[in-house]
Amino acid sequence: MSSVNKVILIGNIGQDPEVRYLDKGVAIANFNLATTERGYQMQNGTQVPDRTEWHSIVLWRNLAEWAEKYLKKGMKIYVEGKLQTRSWEKDGVRRSKTEIIAESIQILYRPDYLQNGMNTQSNEQPIQEETVAEVPNTDNNHGNFSF
Repeated sequence: MSSVNKVILIGNIGQDPEVRYLDKGVAIANFNLATTERGYQMQNGTQVPDRTEWHSIVLWRNLAEWAEKYLKKGMKIYVEGKLQTRSWEKDGVRRSKTEIIAESIQILYRPDYLQNGMNTQSNEQPIQEETVAEVPNTDNNHGNFSF
C-alpha cells in the first residue's frame, strides 16, 4: 500500500518571498506562512488567546519565479504541498528543519485592494480572479515542467 504526504494550509504570508537562483538558473523561493487558531472563552470565563503557527514554505523553479512576481507580505493564500525535513550540522550541533514543499498555490485575499478604497469594513478583500500556480507531481520536484 502507498503512503500519503499531503499538506493543505490557508494562511497569511509573513514576508515577501526570498528568491535566489542556484546552478543553471534554478529558482528557489522561501517564505513563512502564518496560520492562526482563533481564541475563545471557556465556560468558566477563562480566555484562551489566539495561537499562531509559522510554517516554512519552499517553492522551486517556475513556481518560485511566479511567487516572486505575485506574492507579497500580508496576502492570504491556499497552499498544497508535502512535508520535508532536512538536517545539517553547524558548529558541531545537529539541526533540522521541517518545510512545506509547495506544489500548488492560490491567492485568496490581497490587502493591497484596501489602498484603492474598495473595502472599508474588513482588512481583507477577495480578489476578482483567482491566481493559480501548480507544479506537476514529481518524485524530486526538480523535473522540467511549465505552466
